[in-house]
Amino acid sequence: MSPAALPLVRIPVGIVVERHKADSPWTDFVWRAVAVLPDKPDTKLWTVLRQEGGGTLFYAGSAMVDLYSSETARYRDNLASGSPSIWTVLSPAEGVWPYSVAAATADPAEGEAFTEAGANLVEAVPMPDVLREQIESFVAEHHVEREFFKRKRRQADPEALARRQHEGGHE
Repeated sequence: MSPAALPLVRIPVGIVVERHKADSPWTDFVWRAVAVLPDKPDTKLWTVLRQEGGGTLFYAGSAMVDLYSSETARYRDNLASGSPSIWTVLSPAEGVWPYSVAAATADPAEGEAFTEAGANLVEAVPMPDVLREQIESFVAEHHVEREFFKRKRRQADPEALARRQHEGGHE
């Protein structure tokens, strides 16, 4: 792995998940991540944190929010969005609990990419102030404005299509 591919900062976080009774004949419960805790709490996985209004909050596990110098523009855009978020990813699991914490990221593009695996539960949850401050400091220290270069298109050459040899014996 190249040095540029290694995160410069790793921030441990805890993931809080909510379970609600589903109003559906096909599933019993609806699960979703609802919060990120700064740091990794010293709590057992799937500890009940609170029961309220038909829902239960659990500590589902921890993840690392990795910060890369090459992604500072995305972090900056997230911070400037008006509602900075951390994208949490829960993957289906075998066993007592239906999901396990797979990842957490401050990069909106990476968060969106996690939705491509249809079985993952991906939620953008509010970024805690202490994480926002750490990410703002990281961006201030590592962001380098890159000039945008627009590529020039080559002009189409209609004669090139006529000169091309037909392949496969079809003319």
